[in-house]
Amino acid sequence: MNSRKFAIFAAFMVQLLYGLNYTFAKVVINENFVKPFALVFLRISGATILFWILGLFFRKEKIETRDYFTFLLAAIFGVVVNMLLFLKGLELTSPIHAAVIVTITPIIILVLSSFMLSEKITKLKILGVFLGFCGGILLTLLGKSTRVGDNVPLGNLFVFLNAISYSIYIIIIKKLTAKYHPFTFIKWLFLFGLVMVIPFAYTETTEIQWHTFTPYIWFSIAFVVVGATFATYVLNPLALRSLKASTVGVFIYLQPVIAGVFAIIMGIDAVNPVKIIAMFLIFSGVYLVTKKPKVSN
Repeated sequence: MNSRKFAIFAAFMVQLLYGLNYTFAKVVINENFVKPFALVFLRISGATILFWILGLFFRKEKIETRDYFTFLLAAIFGVVVNMLLFLKGLELTSPIHAAVIVTITPIIILVLSSFMLSEKITKLKILGVFLGFCGGILLTLLGKSTRVGDNVPLGNLFVFLNAISYSIYIIIIKKLTAKYHPFTFIKWLFLFGLVMVIPFAYTETTEIQWHTFTPYIWFSIAFVVVGATFATYVLNPLALRSLKASTVGVFIYLQPVIAGVFAIIMGIDAVNPVKIIAMFLIFSGVYLVTKKPKVSN
């Protein structure tokens, strides 16, 4: 398998793992085996151990003292706030809702980049932002879940804020990823994140009744830690070695499809007209935002 084919395979696997993660994490949380913040702690702590073990096989890099503060900011937005809001939001909304809202991330990155990085916004991209925003509002106000007890508007809001947090993280690490090896960066990112998440997750983690776990719950938690966290953070840099960042970003559109199909098969979600219309608006918006403008002669 050549490098480009492997990169495409890696990019696809990242979205497959993320897509399946919505259902596995939802089941663990909503069956009251592990609360959202406790699952965040398990996710970050497990991945941190794996990243530092993996780091033993790579050449150590010296990190400039001034960059540690940037690492800290990246950990706050890319690990702590990002994961806490995502899993808390997933507890309250449906897998399809969460997956669709996450695809709005490229739009948020565009808007933030215009303010923080002074990047130019075209009229076409403004239209894309508007369509994506309309889709998110529609899904939040009219979307429903098949599960009794869900709070869809609040859950969707948390997932949307999670997307904003992740977008800020992407902008923060823009220079760091070019300066350091991905594994060097990631292991420090997760170590900082682990320390900061403890105060939020300590109480819920101590309440876990480990003896009540079924084999399926153990597998689901292992999937969240190893598959949807460790493996995705390893595969993404491998995909970026041979593919453009914009190309890798397009694969995010697979998330709602994978998440939706798997959630329906598992019987924890369903498709309705509101979700379809919202998907169309958001996908159209993201397409316009990521579309390259024509170069005039």
